[in-house]
Amino acid sequence: MPSEIAAAVKRLACEIDIDYRDKNPIVIGILKGSFIFLADLIRLLDFPLEVDFATLSSYKEQTESCGDVSMDRRFTADIKNRHVLVVEDIVDTGLTLHFLLDHLRAESPASLRLCALLDKPSRRRLPVNIDYLGFTIPDKFVVGYGTDCAEKYRNLPDIRFIEKED
Repeated sequence: MPSEIAAAVKRLACEIDIDYRDKNPIVIGILKGSFIFLADLIRLLDFPLEVDFATLSSYKEQTESCGDVSMDRRFTADIKNRHVLVVEDIVDTGLTLHFLLDHLRAESPASLRLCALLDKPSRRRLPVNIDYLGFTIPDKFVVGYGTDCAEKYRNLPDIRFIEKED
C-alpha cells in the first residue's frame, strides 16, 4: 500500500478509535469497493467491533450513476440502539449513500457516522455528511485500492486516475 494511503488510513483509524473506543460499534462496509480499505482500517482499530456488509448499486456496470439505487445485499446485523459506522470507498453523487443512510436511520441506531476514503464533491447531487475522510479528489474517474471500472482494477495497490471506458 502506498505510504500516502497508509498514512490516511492510520489517521482515520486514530480518529475513529477515539470516538468509538467504548461503543462496540457495527462497522458496515459497502461492497465491493470498500473491502480493501475496510480491511486495512479495522486492523488498526483497538476496540471490540462487529463487521457487516451491504451491497448497493447505481452504476449497473456503467461509469455514470443511473440514479436508480438498489440494495442487492442487505446487512444482517440488528442496528437498533447500536453505534453504526459505514465505510465506503468513494462518495460521488451521493445518491447511493443518501439511500443507505436513510435506510439505516429508519432502523434507529444509537449513532450513525460515515467514513470514506475518497470524496468527489464536484459531482454531488444529494448532500452527504462525511465524518471521517481520507482524501478529496477532483472530478476524474479513479480505480484501484478496491475501486473499479466495470469490475477491473480493484487489485491495484494505489489509486489511479483513468479515462472512462465506453
